[in-house]
Amino acid sequence: MSNKTVIITGANSGLGFETAKYFAGAEYKVIMAVRNVNKGETAKQELLGLFPEGEIDVFYLDLSKLATVHDFVNAFSEKYDSLDLLINNAGVMLPPYSQTEEGFELQFASNHLGHFALTGLLLPLLEKGVQPRVVTLSSIAYRSGIIDFDNLDGSKGYKGMKFYSQSKLANLLFAKELDDRLKRNGYKTISLAAHPGISSTNLFKIGKTKTPWYIKPLMKLMGQPAEKGALPTIMAATDENLVGGEYMGPDGAGNRKGNPTIEVPRATVYQKETMEKLWDVSEQATSVLYNLK
Repeated sequence: MSNKTVIITGANSGLGFETAKYFAGAEYKVIMAVRNVNKGETAKQELLGLFPEGEIDVFYLDLSKLATVHDFVNAFSEKYDSLDLLINNAGVMLPPYSQTEEGFELQFASNHLGHFALTGLLLPLLEKGVQPRVVTLSSIAYRSGIIDFDNLDGSKGYKGMKFYSQSKLANLLFAKELDDRLKRNGYKTISLAAHPGISSTNLFKIGKTKTPWYIKPLMKLMGQPAEKGALPTIMAATDENLVGGEYMGPDGAGNRKGNPTIEVPRATVYQKETMEKLWDVSEQATSVLYNLK
């Protein structure tokens, strides 16, 4: 075994499963952090069929419920004393409007706030790891995203795609701001972002919502299979030439598909004032304080 440990959120299907497959094959201890433990156990058995010597654990984690984030970290800490790699992969896309138990809009809560809290709580264990990294998944949808600080809970109006884009912009800004703060404070952990382009996954299947029949042919035409979509994540997690703060995506037209490469967001994306405000709002919302200035 490599003795390296990776946590992958949403590891039971789609991009998360393909990422877990790679790291199980690379002899990492793979922690599958999943919302549905039964599906997680089924995915684990599939991985063990491929890698009989694999070391794979399934833990319950619902990123939309902050209490379960704390429970997950406590459960993980009881069994493991360090962490080498955290992949913030799980996500929901275009659900009907709903608020979480804590009063947050579901996409912002699951895609951003849950991962923000998880990363902060795991940071002490990452610092004990070997060349530790955090990889947070964004999306090309971030390009149309705006952080609407006056309506984060969606109570003043909700459009699914607008709030999805907002959450994916938040993922990208968080990944960069985290790396900046880690470097300023002398941490060895680095933070990166990645996106899969347009990949055929079950991201559309939220609750009773399924991918419309007319979308599937377009996905095949414009997109790529999940195993290819996972490559930017794997590059962000393993490429030793990366220093932190980079954003990985496919190299094809519009970054929709292709081979993994470093993608440079347009100059106006990383607005320091927005990044710092998002950080403060996220600490306030989750009550997870990083102590990184």
